[in-house]
Amino acid sequence: QLQVVESGGGLAQPGGSLRLSCAPVQFGLDNYAIGWIRQAPGREREVISCISSDFGEVIRYSDSVKGRFTISRDRAGNMVYLQMNSLKPEDTAVYFCVVAQPYGDTKFCPTSVDEYGYWGRGTRVTVSS
Repeated sequence: QLQVVESGGGLAQPGGSLRLSCAPVQFGLDNYAIGWIRQAPGREREVISCISSDFGEVIRYSDSVKGRFTISRDRAGNMVYLQMNSLKPEDTAVYFCVVAQPYGDTKFCPTSVDEYGYWGRGTRVTVSS
């Protein structure tokens, strides 16, 4: 069972920034596709970003965060980050780091919630003045 732990959530003002971190529990993130999924109250879960395994040649963003959020890998530190800039009140949600098995496809970067088999417990982000 793969486990990840998110951190970095909190309260931010509109226009502000936060950086979320995803740390694995005793496994290497490089071998897996990593995504960030968020769920806002009363809304469906949304895959907002993913990065493929190995050298992360494939990165995707949802239209709702494109140009404002950046996903990245720290290979030496075995971490994945989500830098969130220009935050909006509609970004308020619980953010989950999620892991998908690539099964040898180094360009696997799924945008479907169902592709992710392992989830962290989430970190809450609130954007409010």
